[in-house]
Amino acid sequence: MTRIEELLEKYWEAETSQSEEKELRDLILEVEGYEQEKALFTALNQFKSEEPKNLRIPKAKTRKLNTTWISWAASVTIFLGSFWGWRAYEQKQAEQLAYDEVMQAFSLIQSNLLKGQDQLAPMNDLKYLNTTNRLFQLEEPNSK
Repeated sequence: MTRIEELLEKYWEAETSQSEEKELRDLILEVEGYEQEKALFTALNQFKSEEPKNLRIPKAKTRKLNTTWISWAASVTIFLGSFWGWRAYEQKQAEQLAYDEVMQAFSLIQSNLLKGQDQLAPMNDLKYLNTTNRLFQLEEPNSK
């Protein structure tokens, strides 16, 4: 296999480098035969030298941010965040108020129970009225 055939095989498999393609073009233009390849490389050289006519490259559209909408969105976000924070604060305050009221009610109940126990202190002396048998170690006739 000659160098031209080897380079052509690599060229058609898309495995050639830039320097190998240049070498292949030069060899094909110098050697007899390979008419189809000569025509191909000649056409490629012509296309390479042509410049496109009336080619307009559109400018990339720049996206402008609508600052009015962004400021409105920021305002609404701040408003909603403030409202949510205020609601959470009010709920915590209501919970604390309910807790304080319950603790106050428990304190009132405890103080009233202590007053009641103090008033029942004289009644503790009456518990000994029914214990004469035990005090004098008397036995009741029904007990064994």
